Amino acid sequence: MASKQGILTKKAVLRSLKELPERFDADELIERIVLLQKVEEGLADAKAGRVFTLDQMRAHIQRKWSR
Repeated sequence: MASKQGILTKKAVLRSLKELPERFDADELIERIVLLQKVEEGLADAKAGRVFTLDQMRAHIQRKWSR
């Protein structure tokens, strides 16, 4: 797996923590942190040009699901 530099900031994690209700399950916090990490990775990919055009994505989905 290629290294994607979508580094989280403490500010972003704290903002997400503040949005949680007063009582929450640890799994919910972990899911939010994982989501934040994935968003940062996606933004890093986009910034680095690691993206698909709409036509490329359609072809990719067609190949994957037409087996």
